Amino acid sequence: MYITSASASASSFLRASRVRLSGSLSSAASRALAAQGPCPSPSAGQCRSLSFSSAFRSLRSSVPRWSHGVDWRSPASLRPQIRAVAPVIERLQRKFATMASENPFKEILTTLPKAGGGHFGKFYSLPALNDPRIDKLPYSIRILLESAIRNCDNFQVKKGDVEKILDWENTSPKQVEIPFKPARVLLQDFTGVPAVVDLACMRDAMNRLGSDSNKINPLVPVDLVIDHSVQVDVARSENAVQANMELEFQRNNERFAFLKWGSTAFRNMLVVPPGSGIVHQVNLEYLGRVVFNTDGMLYPDSVVGTDSHTTMIDGLGVAGWGVGGIEAEAAMLGQPMSMVLPGVVGFKLSGKLCDGVTATDLVLTVTQILRKHGVVGKFVEFYGDGMGELSLADRATIANMSPEYGATMGFFPVDHVTLQYLKLTGRSDETVAMIEAYLRANKLFIDYDEPQQERVYSSYLELNLEDVEPCISGPKRPHDRVPLKEMKADWHSCLDNKVGFKGFAVPKESQDKVAKFSFHGQPAELKHGSVVIAAITSCTNTSNPSVMLGAALVAKKACELGLQVRPWIKTSLAPGSGVVTKYLLQSGLQKYLNQQGFNIVGYGCTTCIGNSGDLDESVGSAISENDIIAAAVLSGNRNFEGRVHPLTRANYLASPPLVVAYALAGTVDIDFDKEPIGTGKDGKSVFFKDIWPSTEEIAQVVQSSVLPEMFKSTYEAITKGNPMWNQLSVPATTMYKWDPNSTYIHEPPYFKDMTMDPPGAHGVKDAYCLLNFGDSITTDHISPAGSIHKDSPTAKYLLERGVDRKDFNSYGSRRGNDEVMARGTFANIRIVNKLLNGEVGPKTVHIPTGEKLYVFDAAMKYKSAGHDTIVLAGAEYGSGSSRDWAAKGPMLLGVKAVIAKSFERIHRSNLVGMGIIPLCFKAGEDADTLGLTGHERYSIDLPSNISEIRPGQDVTVTTDTGKSFTCTARFDTEVELAYFNHGGILPYVIRNLINQ
Repeated sequence: MYITSASASASSFLRASRVRLSGSLSSAASRALAAQGPCPSPSAGQCRSLSFSSAFRSLRSSVPRWSHGVDWRSPASLRPQIRAVAPVIERLQRKFATMASENPFKEILTTLPKAGGGHFGKFYSLPALNDPRIDKLPYSIRILLESAIRNCDNFQVKKGDVEKILDWENTSPKQVEIPFKPARVLLQDFTGVPAVVDLACMRDAMNRLGSDSNKINPLVPVDLVIDHSVQVDVARSENAVQANMELEFQRNNERFAFLKWGSTAFRNMLVVPPGSGIVHQVNLEYLGRVVFNTDGMLYPDSVVGTDSHTTMIDGLGVAGWGVGGIEAEAAMLGQPMSMVLPGVVGFKLSGKLCDGVTATDLVLTVTQILRKHGVVGKFVEFYGDGMGELSLADRATIANMSPEYGATMGFFPVDHVTLQYLKLTGRSDETVAMIEAYLRANKLFIDYDEPQQERVYSSYLELNLEDVEPCISGPKRPHDRVPLKEMKADWHSCLDNKVGFKGFAVPKESQDKVAKFSFHGQPAELKHGSVVIAAITSCTNTSNPSVMLGAALVAKKACELGLQVRPWIKTSLAPGSGVVTKYLLQSGLQKYLNQQGFNIVGYGCTTCIGNSGDLDESVGSAISENDIIAAAVLSGNRNFEGRVHPLTRANYLASPPLVVAYALAGTVDIDFDKEPIGTGKDGKSVFFKDIWPSTEEIAQVVQSSVLPEMFKSTYEAITKGNPMWNQLSVPATTMYKWDPNSTYIHEPPYFKDMTMDPPGAHGVKDAYCLLNFGDSITTDHISPAGSIHKDSPTAKYLLERGVDRKDFNSYGSRRGNDEVMARGTFANIRIVNKLLNGEVGPKTVHIPTGEKLYVFDAAMKYKSAGHDTIVLAGAEYGSGSSRDWAAKGPMLLGVKAVIAKSFERIHRSNLVGMGIIPLCFKAGEDADTLGLTGHERYSIDLPSNISEIRPGQDVTVTTDTGKSFTCTARFDTEVELAYFNHGGILPYVIRNLINQ
């Protein structure tokens, strides 16, 4: 019987009533229950009850892995054991029959008729509840409500959970916990590989513990898009796409074969091959259902993904957000996600964007506003008259950057604009009609042509779109917005300021330095602020035809005026899907991008995730030898230090048209209002205004060039793959055969010594501080995705195993190997550890000896001596990508707790999921105010009995120097405590599956 539990009630029930049978009967009873098969879809609202006779037959026929001397084929020897187990099974039968019975809301199951006769299917009708509170609920909360009603079985989801959501206005300020079951799970390959590694490893663990390994199988649709592997090795070439894909397959052959194996070994898993597009654009244009119709049951699409920018789908009216890989795995296996019922910020939009202002300018403005307001852990829901002025692609751009403004979601309810986009992207008329009919019938559609019912929000914000002005963001964080007109002054203040998020501390006398060098035989020069990378890339903007075609128009005007991007600037264009290529060709504008060096290099994330490839050796030498603050300008969403490229210390986010403009200027040290970009072929100065297209020009090209047939033809062929993918041969096995010599795919040690008994809660005794951090340590600092430094512990490991330097690939591509990632944890070359007294880099001080070592080497020295470690940190610890390795890595290094001022939402839950204790300093306190240096030894007084720990309780931390302080234990829900009790979320899932 496949009933999994992650709600507070279910976890407490399992703790209270878990049956312990002697000898082999515990295993036998478990098998008897499991033999009943899976319960039907939660939509059906009922589960099959156990009969004792069927359990008896199972016991008779089963031969477990261990028999403890009992002859299981002898009926005589079985009789006393069966008599003993009969009352237990009967009690379980009664318990499950009452707890996992038919849906208590079955009376509101309603048929949805078709306009021409017949019906689309059935659905749980919110209007049929006749509850006036529904009309006041934000649309995003209504989606949570529908899910709770549809999945209500009084076991995983209880009737009380439905009432909590219905009463959202009163309950959300109280931080109440609810379960949520997403309709599907979305993966990309960097996070997908370790997720599939974990699933394969869990199957092995099930086998070792004598259970059925096939229980480890996705129970909801899982879509995995391979998009993070392609690097910009070849640029400025007509052959760049093919050349980069060939290199991608050479480097990643083993990873790709592993993912292809996973698509056949696990049910319900679709893998979209390399070269198809960026996961979030493919999700928006193709994978997003908006409304599911599963066996005649209609319900809203919802998704959790292992990439933080999963939120892009919120622009389509689909509730979706990023989670850690380990949380996603639990969701795949049928576990409800436990979440705190969020507050919802209502963000009203009015007016219309001014001429020449892009969606990128809008999202950078929105990011700054919301960041200042404070929306961590909340939903943001957009509404207002301005909505009609935003295309679906513009909405998706805003939704995409939810992680940058800190919200769980940036949600746009479905309206007429959504329906138009669904038709544009090739969804059938019948599908769109079904979506509209269902959402209207269930109060999930917003019609701006009708009078609006006033909805209640936790707080309110408003922006007049006319107030948005052109801007970029940087040089080190996405929310540090700079108006374009202030950019030159801001750049010079960054040169002056002390080293920090807005400072490089370049002495005045060095700020005009010129580094002259030879580039392929021609003279070249670099200054502080010179652009060396200009990349049109990332899911945020390459899904938006207006900014992509706007960039092409800038290139066209520049070509016509005789401007040319300098040859030493590494330019690239990585569209989010094949549709972009089609409309750029249709418009006749791709040739102008090519002339400026923006040839298409591949279909993937590329520069945005650090896969920018090497700079020309002469450029790299000029930067390094002269200590130049070189710049990258990209249309991405992240610009944290060390992410884009190790040699670009200034990284600016900009719209695709601005990327082209800055590439033409060759520097970020320019005032576009007053200074010329260059000299035209007629000898006259060319200014920014001369190459910038009007909003009307862009709209005309979009109208004539972006056609529904492009989406249909692209996605009809998307799962067919390409010759290189189709030639990959994989074994037809359900268990993975681990290769001990592989440097890409390695069996992790998570379940190596696992038993059926949970390890229980634990405190920390006399731990050393491995690292002492300040604010804004990101997952890029903790688990870098980019290049592997030649002198790092990871490089040493790979070289020892015969991997050439040229084949190192990236950290992100090697996440399927725990040995690599343990060595890569805290390996960012720009990381600042206070124990090093100002020195920057991936090292730390081994406190007992005073040695300065790589973090991995220091951690192993602590582990070999039997010492636990902790990490001290400031605010926003773990911000950035939802990277599960940022929690797995510290666990492998022996880190038992992180004490921080505050955590990023996903990273905090990932730490709990790996059994690491997240503690928060009290308000107004941190390591510095408490006088902590990191040279102390730390003890955390946590009860050993999990029942004595409460979410958010105070915990005392003492040091060997006599200092003592109180922290808040950031176990935010009862379910997280259950995970911690089991040593992590995956051991918890395994034990529960075996016990069912």
